[in-house]
Amino acid sequence: MITLNELTERKRPLAVVGLGYVGLPLAVAFAGHCNVIGLDVNAARIAELREGRDHTREVEAAVLREAKICYTADPAELAQAGVIIVAVPTPIDSHRNPDLRPVLGASATVGRHMSGGSVIVYESTVYPGLTEEICLPILEKESGLKLGRDFALGYSPERINPGDKVHTLASIVKIVAASDASVADLLAGLYGLVVKAGVHKASGIRVAEAAKVIENTQRDLNIALMNEFAIIFQRMGIDTLDVLEAAGTKWNFLPFRPGLVGGHCIGVDPYYLTFKAEELGYHPQVILAGRRINDGMGKYLAETAVKQLIRMGVRVGTAKVGILGFTFKEDVPDLRNTRVIDMVRELEEYGVSVVVHDPEAAPEEALHEYGQTLSPLEELQDLDALILAVPHKAYRSLSPADLRARFARPDRALLMDVKGFFGREALAEAGISLWRL
Repeated sequence: MITLNELTERKRPLAVVGLGYVGLPLAVAFAGHCNVIGLDVNAARIAELREGRDHTREVEAAVLREAKICYTADPAELAQAGVIIVAVPTPIDSHRNPDLRPVLGASATVGRHMSGGSVIVYESTVYPGLTEEICLPILEKESGLKLGRDFALGYSPERINPGDKVHTLASIVKIVAASDASVADLLAGLYGLVVKAGVHKASGIRVAEAAKVIENTQRDLNIALMNEFAIIFQRMGIDTLDVLEAAGTKWNFLPFRPGLVGGHCIGVDPYYLTFKAEELGYHPQVILAGRRINDGMGKYLAETAVKQLIRMGVRVGTAKVGILGFTFKEDVPDLRNTRVIDMVRELEEYGVSVVVHDPEAAPEEALHEYGQTLSPLEELQDLDALILAVPHKAYRSLSPADLRARFARPDRALLMDVKGFFGREALAEAGISLWRL
């Protein structure tokens, strides 16, 4: 089996399959210690990286240019690798079931090209058991090799938080697990080269898989609780953020906030766990209840906007609403599983004309993935309501006077601030009616 010295002495390269938000930072980090092959099936992505550009902005341009990585779309290059790390996405389909096509396809590709003595490591988020029960048989079938005799298997769940420059790969404890103890030691040493926060060796691959999937499930449930609080408090006429500020004075109160829950992790991972649970004959209740609340927030916000428009005397069928922000979170270009689209579609069903702006998102991606046109900020004019959906830093430059000037009738300016982004007092002084979640 491959040794750590063979990698660090650059006798055999390490390969990363999938060069997105997870794979690219990993490849760049390892390039300082090993020869690295970066494989992605997207030829445009390979061309971009060879030019030293990263549209995800997870790796700074100067760092990317310095990293010596062999970028390729040719899977035959994997035959050289002593360690192959699979970092492809694991999304859900339109029925909220796990969409395993990327990880199954990657497993088949790796199996066809891997060499004896290599270690295959998965970083993709999956339900407990998937690596050994589904991916492993594909690797063995496609390669003709046998686990334990010819190659080893590992799992090390990714913990990348897109756009976060504080909690980075190096600063977050890395979990590793493997098919046997010696390989777990190898992976602990390997990841220890790039993760300064330390490495935790889990007792088995399924434990590591489960640890990853519950991390985001826990966050999802806590946000769902805040969203349910917000819905209740709205009916009581209480400002939710005021309540959370007061409750937050207790030392052990958890600082979660209500909002839209999208992205590749929190809004997706719980469905992997519930899928497996139901396969085993158990119907999860708490997890799915949280998912129903969070999945319904876009519709709730749109319906609230319609009610507010009616109260102002605006004819809903001719109303024009502007939305600030379309990505799944602030200050990133990532559109995966954005729930802002739920608001847009629900408003459009009411006949509302919706204009969306986002300074971070790629307009062509928004159009391709969601059929949504992103408009210049100048087009958010003559509005009946404005919704701040994603608190990008770029919106800090919008003064209350600027916001007020965007309404068709400044005397009935309605701003719905989903994230409590703008100052309440300043908006009131400008004559803007504020609603916030």
